[in-house]
Amino acid sequence: MNIMAGFKYPIPTKQFIHGEFEKCGQLMWKYAELIEKNGEQLGYMESILVDKPAMFGGFYEPKTAADLFRYFAGFCDKHTGECMPEDGGFLRIVRNEPLGICAAINAFNSPIITFAMKAAPALAAGNVMISKASEMNPFSSLILASLAIEAGIPPGVLDVLVGAVEAGAALSSHMKIRKISFTGSVTVGKKIQTAATNSNLKRVTLELEGKSPVVVFDDADLADAIEQGSRFLMINGQGCVLGTRIYVQEPIVDAYLVGLKKAVEGYASSLGSDPFSMSTMSSPLYHTRQKESVMRSLEQGKKEAEVITGGGSWGDRGCFVEPTIFFKPADNAEIVKKEIFGPVVVIDTFKTEEEVLRKANDTEYGLGASVYTKDWDQALRVATKLEAGTVTVNNSMPFHPSMPFGGYKSSGIGRENGKYVLSEYSQTKSVIVKYLPTA
Repeated sequence: MNIMAGFKYPIPTKQFIHGEFEKCGQLMWKYAELIEKNGEQLGYMESILVDKPAMFGGFYEPKTAADLFRYFAGFCDKHTGECMPEDGGFLRIVRNEPLGICAAINAFNSPIITFAMKAAPALAAGNVMISKASEMNPFSSLILASLAIEAGIPPGVLDVLVGAVEAGAALSSHMKIRKISFTGSVTVGKKIQTAATNSNLKRVTLELEGKSPVVVFDDADLADAIEQGSRFLMINGQGCVLGTRIYVQEPIVDAYLVGLKKAVEGYASSLGSDPFSMSTMSSPLYHTRQKESVMRSLEQGKKEAEVITGGGSWGDRGCFVEPTIFFKPADNAEIVKKEIFGPVVVIDTFKTEEEVLRKANDTEYGLGASVYTKDWDQALRVATKLEAGTVTVNNSMPFHPSMPFGGYKSSGIGRENGKYVLSEYSQTKSVIVKYLPTA
């Protein structure tokens, strides 16, 4: 079956792409305001479908998405190329031109944010976008599509497609699509890259899995390092950049374990709370398939490390799993190598900077990393040696509209966010003009 049969392919409109930069920015700014204004409705759709806490789905995600559209709205009239000074009778012009039709395949865990990360720069660079929502969590994406029309973005410029594997495969291999951006697993990312290559060599951005290391030196602010270390529980561990491998320097490991265990068990006590309450921070896994995968990892982990807390299923309804801390994993343990995508963290110890760098970089992933220390020389030295696309120091906030986001190694190719991403949604044309003598 041709999943794209009958789909009306968007055509770049002159009004939106080839001129009127000011109007483009105004429409994106208005769209941002509507996203934020309708945050409660967007969050409600996330809560009723996957029990995502309203604090995240109804506040953090819509605000972040709105910030992304506002940020890139400012580039609509600035991503314009350059003109070289006249030299030897020649005028040399460099143009940044839109690719045309772009596509996005978004993840089920944060569909509002990943939608904006891809659509905002694509539109700012003058393209149109077909955004595929996850079939497991499509409701908020459909609202985003309706808000685009309400904002005045011309029909066909920003489309949302709901579908499963067949839809993603169709977008990846379609000959009229010139760029595709995907957030998800390494396995699927490789298939998308292959399909893109075998079709029309379309550009590909892949934001894939992670197993982010957290390095805590013995001079760190212990309370802050513990609080930040517990952030692996955000949206119940269903985030690719969350710090799920924590390396603690030996002198403070006992105190760190006590503090983190308390924080994790406090989170566990709130499981099953009302997702519509703005005070609820805990959540289930978002579908049974993911719970089954996490449970397999927990059983494997019990063979490879000591269980400090958790380690099993929780309750008799929903996809709840006990937040789990593993300690002192065996060499080459699967729970250290594999992205679990659930509320599971592995803690190990280290003596020296050289040792922890070796352990932290001993992975095929490289999306994010964090360092906690009061020694600025040490912080910057370690940050430059960690093999990750984003390294945070004394914080766990790897995401900002102005900062490029993406991974090293198997965590992906290309970048999202920041002004740098505009080059990934445009093509460069050189125009060389020779002056002719006048009569």
